[in-house]
Amino acid sequence: MNKYNWKRIVVKVGSALIAPNQQGCSSHYLLSIAQFIVRCRAAGVQVVLVSSGSVAAGKHLFPDTDKVDITTKKAMAAAGQTEMMATWDKLFDFPSAQVLLTHADLRHRDRYVSVKDTIFSLLDNGILPIINENDTITTDKLKVGDNDNLSAMVAAAADADALIICSDVDGLYDKNPHTNDDATLLSWVNEIDDEIYAMAGGATSDVGTGGMKTKIQAAEKATSHGINTFIINGFTELSFNMLLEGKNPGTHFQPYDEPMQEAVHWMTHTSKAQGAVIVNNDFDAALNEETEQLTPESIVSVEGDFAVGDTILVRKDDGTKLAKAKSNYSSCLLNFLAEQDDEKFASAFQDKTGPIISDKNIAVLEDS
Repeated sequence: MNKYNWKRIVVKVGSALIAPNQQGCSSHYLLSIAQFIVRCRAAGVQVVLVSSGSVAAGKHLFPDTDKVDITTKKAMAAAGQTEMMATWDKLFDFPSAQVLLTHADLRHRDRYVSVKDTIFSLLDNGILPIINENDTITTDKLKVGDNDNLSAMVAAAADADALIICSDVDGLYDKNPHTNDDATLLSWVNEIDDEIYAMAGGATSDVGTGGMKTKIQAAEKATSHGINTFIINGFTELSFNMLLEGKNPGTHFQPYDEPMQEAVHWMTHTSKAQGAVIVNNDFDAALNEETEQLTPESIVSVEGDFAVGDTILVRKDDGTKLAKAKSNYSSCLLNFLAEQDDEKFASAFQDKTGPIISDKNIAVLEDS
């Protein structure tokens, strides 16, 4: 197992593996995944399991599924979550723990650190963390939306060496293998660019919420943290046997040679901007961890409603994204300063109260 020299891994399992027929949970495809986890742990590798499936597992308990509104879907998640946890629990002879998250738990720094601490405490005590998005209470504003991206955020929080994303195909192909017989599997991806994203189509499963695109997004998040990422076929035992032998059964996304610093990675890929500060198109001040030159006179407008400590996006009036950073001012106060005709007043105010954005852990963006 340790031919890869892994100390800690995250395994992501989708709804199609949990409840393939949407008639409750099935252990048919989960047995080989559970055995893989057991053998990893026996080899001294810590494992975190990110498991979708609560909605799919609970769907059969609701007779009228032709018109499923959001409230019913949340109820399905509530009912299915217990069945899903019970299914996993019976496949292991060691304790497991349920961890339900919303994006709010990850995008707020203090709560993110608390999640990290909980995961490490469970692992240190030999308990398998089983993580899922809390579909019962989440809203559009709070949800991650898919467990592929959630698994990457969890992998970063857990300082994992590898992220293994189980799919219904062998990995990333240059075209959809379900509709193209000449599709070619990419065994290695050294860099995730527009060409790689163009190869990702929609969801190929009728059960899951994610497709290949969300898996590529997850791989981008994880590899930028220095995490080896694999997309494999979770429906075949061969995939897991090959991983145990130190072989690549699917697509292996290579990690960055120089991973982002942890706090900058969190700001870039996990923290969600609650608003935006729009600056002049000729704004050319350096925004980085050492230098901060954003001043009230540079601000054209303020978008959104945010408080002190929230993450905001700094972008030019032409749409060019410059950075994500923690705001030291509320949107209300920034609006007030931006509207002042007296630049000396605004500058004097800033001199007394400090910088507009935090001069620590600024995530500089290259997207325009």
